[in-house]
Amino acid sequence: MANAKSRSGKSVTSGKLSPVFAKRLAGITKAYDKLMSRKNPVDARWNSGVFERYTHPILTADHAPLTWRYDFDPARNPYLMERLGVNGVFNTGAIEHDGRIFLMTRMEGYDRKSFFALASSKNGITGWTWHPTPIEMPQTADPDTNVYDMRITRHEDGNFYGVFCSERKDTSSPDLSAATAQGGIARSTDLIHWTRLADIKTPSPQQRNVVLHPEFIGGKYAFYTRPQDGFINTGSGGGIGYGLSDSIENATLDHEKIINARAYHTITEAKNGAGAPPIKTNKGWLHIAHGVRNCAAGLRYVLYAFVCDLADPSRAIATPGGYFLAPFEDERIGDVSNVVFCNGVVARDDGTVLIYYGASDTRINLATSTVDRLLDYCFNTPPDPLSSPACVEQRTQLALRNQLLLASARGKPLKKVR
Repeated sequence: MANAKSRSGKSVTSGKLSPVFAKRLAGITKAYDKLMSRKNPVDARWNSGVFERYTHPILTADHAPLTWRYDFDPARNPYLMERLGVNGVFNTGAIEHDGRIFLMTRMEGYDRKSFFALASSKNGITGWTWHPTPIEMPQTADPDTNVYDMRITRHEDGNFYGVFCSERKDTSSPDLSAATAQGGIARSTDLIHWTRLADIKTPSPQQRNVVLHPEFIGGKYAFYTRPQDGFINTGSGGGIGYGLSDSIENATLDHEKIINARAYHTITEAKNGAGAPPIKTNKGWLHIAHGVRNCAAGLRYVLYAFVCDLADPSRAIATPGGYFLAPFEDERIGDVSNVVFCNGVVARDDGTVLIYYGASDTRINLATSTVDRLLDYCFNTPPDPLSSPACVEQRTQLALRNQLLLASARGKPLKKVR
């Protein structure tokens, strides 16, 4: 008789094992335990001043529980093959609850289907454990084919809400790849059991990247949207939208006000979208969003930040130019390369901000900062002046001011900045 135990769960098999099976079982169990207990120091090579990066991804396909991938019955699986492989773990919702950080990850199987898997950690960096089974998401009358990229909002009405992309076949098109995307909504009190609500209704034909604001605005539920005409292309969609709904059970936006617009030859030229629910600070609502532009290698996704007014979340009050986080080194490589995507941010009581982001639709990485640093970045980084000549003038003024400061520090005469 033989048993194997690991961080993946209880005893995974019993009975007489062949030497080949036993050796492979011991090997994969040892490798998994080593990965799950691996330390993850800050990457000392990176120093932007805005955030810290970590040496290793937070979660990958290799972190998926062994019991979700292998059949450990030697009679059914004598060669101990992966029966339900995991292709990637990425684009995670995030929230702090009961003293732990919870990630509602997007886990994708070899079959291309995504599903939600819940992991938690005390420090939000290492020591991750999984809920024993994937999260079961109830269906609407029009069943989903695929669900992914959940944003988790702890709303002042006392519930958790998961807002995610609900993908279905576009039955109006004979093209087998034609799809529709809508904003799915579910409600929970424990992050494990969910009640499905109706998909959000907006003036836009399709919706992805819908985010629920954490507070009532004038007694209504507020949403951030990304209006788009098609499944991939935004078409006439002008940027990040904002709207109010009387109900959450049947969320309906009669109007989408664009609060963060796309612009030619910027990081948001192709499209942009809200990330995680915004962080409430003493200076405004802090947003982490993603911007997309075209380049010779295809679409390039980066992260950027902006701040909206506390009293009027539809009014942006700080819009620093450019991105603050872009794909770096091996983050550039994956199923959809040159992409970083964030739908999970946690602001802790000590002011630390944990920014979880998917890298190239393959893995979850982490950047850490503080509320104070991110606000300083947003309010004191100049906006995009939208042309090369204006950018030259902006950078020249910075260089000249710095030359004066350095000359003053060396005790040399000051010259007037033009």
